Amino acid sequence: MPTRRHFSLRLAAVAALPLALAATPALAQDNWPTRPVKLVVPFAPGGSTDVVARMVGVKLAEMWKQPVTIENRTGAGGNLGAEAVAKSTPDGYTLLFASGSIVINPHIYKKMSFDTDKDLVPITNVAQGPMLVVVADKSAVKNLSELVQVVRNRPGQLNFGSAGIGSQVHMAGESFAHVVKGEIKHVPYRGESLAFNDLIAGQIDLMVGNFAAAAALVGKDRLRALAVTSKTRSPLLPDVPTTAEAGLPQLQNTGWFGLFAPAGTPGPVLDKIHRDVVRVLGENEVKSRLQVQGMEPVGNTPTDFSRALQSESAYWRSVVTARKLAVN
Repeated sequence: MPTRRHFSLRLAAVAALPLALAATPALAQDNWPTRPVKLVVPFAPGGSTDVVARMVGVKLAEMWKQPVTIENRTGAGGNLGAEAVAKSTPDGYTLLFASGSIVINPHIYKKMSFDTDKDLVPITNVAQGPMLVVVADKSAVKNLSELVQVVRNRPGQLNFGSAGIGSQVHMAGESFAHVVKGEIKHVPYRGESLAFNDLIAGQIDLMVGNFAAAAALVGKDRLRALAVTSKTRSPLLPDVPTTAEAGLPQLQNTGWFGLFAPAGTPGPVLDKIHRDVVRVLGENEVKSRLQVQGMEPVGNTPTDFSRALQSESAYWRSVVTARKLAVN
């Protein structure tokens, strides 16, 4: 297996999906699912990936009249959960609810037991939102400028937490270090919520976390928000400046959460899953719940999702190279 692999998903195959569906009897789609569906979340409960997966899973269960269970399979920055899905039976009953680590890990891990390009098929980007630069509320750092100064004055002495090596929280932290030209030690956890607990306790110094999970912890004796990595301020934290306003316009990261299936899953099943997820994301209740967490629904086509993944993969490959990141 090559050391560096592009997440260059087969756009032609994805684009040809409607033609395949047109030749398939509608009955095959209507009969699925006839038993419980499992959504594998490759991170610990309580993190943003888990929260969004459970929100969507409940709605899909109502629509499908079948249980939709969440299985948190943690480890290796999301690789263990992704591997489980990649090697599962391609019948639509085991799906992956992933985040940005799916395009990052192939550039970091020298050895992987599955191929993200060949073994997984993108269905849709479910939701996305900005990241939030946070420190503990008891930290002496009061704003982003002070944090940048501390990082530069104390190279290698500060550390940041993440949901695991290769997770989008990890790479957001690496991106921050890259932009400010500072050295910060990475401390990986098996989930974002676990890292936030240690940040509050003072065991680590900072995080660039998913907005939904981080914003819920902002407040006295918990976390202090220094900046949001979006072009505009969030209405949920209107007093928190954007990274551009705080002096770091280059730092703009988006956290996203998408749905994948094992390669070989029948086209009609993929089409039904996509169609029903888009219906769920169109419900006012779901839109409101996502907005409350600083996110917005997406529900793009497999082709558009695939193109976005390729673009993001290229960006993170450059960050991985610049930061000289590698595992095993």
